[in-house]
Amino acid sequence: MGCGLGMNRVHPPHNGPRTCLSLGSSNPETSLTVALMPWKETDAVKQRVKFLLEWEARWYAGDGRTNFAALCREFGVSRQVGYDLVARYRKARRDVSVAAERSRRPHTSPTKVALELEDFIVSARKQHPTWGPKKLRAWILHHHPELPLPAPSTFGDILRRRGMTQGQLRKPRSKETARQPFASVTGPNATWCVDFKGHFATGDGRRCYPLTIIDAHSRFLIRCEGVPDPDGSAVMRIFDSAFQEFGLPAAIRSDNGPPFASVGAGGLTMLSVWWIQLGIQVERITPGKPQENGRQERFHRTLKAETARPPRADLRCQQRAFDAFRGEYNNERPHEALGQKTPSTAFAHSPRRYPRSLKRFDVAPWNRRAPLDKLGRISWDGKLIFISTALALEDVELRYDGDEAWDVVFGALSIGVLTEGRGGAKFTPSKGRMKDRRECQ
Repeated sequence: MGCGLGMNRVHPPHNGPRTCLSLGSSNPETSLTVALMPWKETDAVKQRVKFLLEWEARWYAGDGRTNFAALCREFGVSRQVGYDLVARYRKARRDVSVAAERSRRPHTSPTKVALELEDFIVSARKQHPTWGPKKLRAWILHHHPELPLPAPSTFGDILRRRGMTQGQLRKPRSKETARQPFASVTGPNATWCVDFKGHFATGDGRRCYPLTIIDAHSRFLIRCEGVPDPDGSAVMRIFDSAFQEFGLPAAIRSDNGPPFASVGAGGLTMLSVWWIQLGIQVERITPGKPQENGRQERFHRTLKAETARPPRADLRCQQRAFDAFRGEYNNERPHEALGQKTPSTAFAHSPRRYPRSLKRFDVAPWNRRAPLDKLGRISWDGKLIFISTALALEDVELRYDGDEAWDVVFGALSIGVLTEGRGGAKFTPSKGRMKDRRECQ
């Protein structure tokens, strides 16, 4: 047969022995060395055709008798593979097309997702293009509980197959865990998180500063308002509306930027003073540690993807987009931290209703009450000592700590220390961190 079989001479490797079969004549110069291996990967179809034609020629030449094992060795395949190929060839009435590659797809796929269901999943993805497989499955299951839905991984396979997703490089997670200096959130309205998302320009070129207020427990989006300027009066109006609708939270968590905090005594601003007078505990994250308010930071990424790509024509159109997103986020969008439930199912109005009269803090009989003038100063031994403009016309409590030192307290927050020395009284403000809190007496 020689090279007419389409077989290549296999040269022995340089490193180590190799088990081979020597076929053909006993003359070493004309013998053919063949390693037992499957059909040649480079031209398997032609090899199968040559095998069938060679088998048929030997069959007729031997009158129905042939050395089938020798034939299989010449082509480097097992007898089982050869028998299967010949059986298909004879069943097809000598049609060599049986040598072509056969599909390895199973005849039946009981778990295959119906094409109609795939189309429905894709249409849901088009309706919510930023949702992942888990959210899509939870949303469809909520609205169509009668549908036999596949696993979220199958949802992902369908979306990838239909070109609805794009591959993203995963960023390695930091091994350092975020420090949580705050008490754990146990229920709705225990803590509201507030922050300004980074500003962006609307279509008319004006800046938009989105203010977001989220309930830390339920992730309920209480307010999402775009303002042209992030000042305290605008934020106060938004909180006034939120308090009237939902009541008062136990605490409000923010960063250390204006209008939530300042560099003055206790980090107070007119906004935070108002919160304290309403009986709300003020929480501030550590500077440079946005992960301590991670819920808010993660939400802002979702808000940007849903409402600001691209920005709307003007601030009014942008607010309409925020309002529509707020309704969908609270009532339609499943949240993974809530077990794929919507935020509205985990939120409830606060039992602490919004009072119109501000709280006036009591002062213990053994402490002193010091009123501030309109410039934020107190009178001490005939001298005016500046405390904070945020506390103008308010009262602070002076608690004697010994060694000619007085702790200046507003509500439950220690805002600084008043000391007396040879040069007179001196006020040293605090930063208003968690460690600066005092229990109300």
